[in-house]
Parts: sequence; structure tokens; C-alpha cells
Amino acid sequence: MEIELTPDLVLRAYAAGIFPMAESAVDERLVWFDPDPRGVIPLDDSFHVPRRLARTLKQAPFDLGVDRDFDAVLANCAATRPDTWINTTIRRVYGELHRLGFAHSVETRRDGVLVGGLYGVALGGAFFGESMFATATDASKAALVHLIERLRQGGYTLLDSQFLTPHLARFGAREIPRRDYRRQLAAAIPAKADFFAIDRK
Repeated sequence: MEIELTPDLVLRAYAAGIFPMAESAVDERLVWFDPDPRGVIPLDDSFHVPRRLARTLKQAPFDLGVDRDFDAVLANCAATRPDTWINTTIRRVYGELHRLGFAHSVETRRDGVLVGGLYGVALGGAFFGESMFATATDASKAALVHLIERLRQGGYTLLDSQFLTPHLARFGAREIPRRDYRRQLAAAIPAKADFFAIDRK
């Protein structure tokens, strides 16, 4: 019997170290993943901003914000990935998670137009990154740098990237054994963190 995907089920799955993905945008079946090793992005000083990107960001070419248009970020993430796992069920449930205050988007705009961003789920002191997109050079990278600073100032201790990609490795992302990830997750879930702390400073 197929289990209905609900916000509560997704949150309980994240807390246990697993997450859902679809095989494709047109396939409504979901597969649960528990990678070993697991991709994580450090929130300490080992997070690295490439030199060229740092120079670009100093020029403040983008307007960065959060949660202005979560649905648009999710839709763009799906549209710009030919191998997307974001089907209609994922879009519905993560939209519900956003409206419940658990899922967030970081958005990059230029001249008022959305040109990049990312989204993920916050639970306790953990943030589970799901996907990112860019239609302008460095737009998703700028969103990631902003997310890191927001999580640091909000007291988060774990940024889960699920898998390691060459793109994320440039920022210091690494793979860790599942057992180590589970230990970090167990410490992060009951912790108190504030996604919007940076906005009050």
C-alpha cells in the first residue's frame, strides 16, 4: 500500500535522516533516500567562498531576500533541471511545509526579476538543502553564501546537502559517513535555531 506524502511524514523522515525524491517530474512514485556517505556543507570557517565569487559579491549585483516567492523558486528549480525529482506531489507538500513555517527559500533578484535561489527545510538546528537554480551567472552561488550567513547567525549546526557535487565541493562541502551524519543530526534536531535572526540585527 502506497503511503500518502504529508508534511508531518516528511518532517519525521528528515529527523530520521531520510528524504523523498521522485524519479522524474512526470512520475508520481516517490523513492526514499538515506545516502552513505552523506553530503554536508560546513557552517564553520571551513566554508570557502571562491576568490572570484567574493569579488563579485562585493559589488552587490543582486538583491537577496527570503520567502518572498517560495513557489516560484521551487518551480524554477524543477524547470531548470532536466533530471528533476520535483514532481507535483513534492511541489504540493513542500509548498505546505513553507506555509507551515518549515520550508524556506533564499531568492536572488536583479532589477526586480528572480534570477536564482534555493530552497530547503529547517528543523531544529538543522537545515536540509533541497535544490537551487540560476538563470544569471553566480545567482545561485550568491543565494548559498547568504544562506550560510543566515544559518550561522541563527544558531544552526548542520547544513545537509544530501549529496556532494563538484559545485558544492568548491565551497568546502564534503562527504561524511552515515553514522557521523546521524550523530550530528541527533544533536541538531532538538537545538533551538532562528532562521530570521539575521533580520533582527
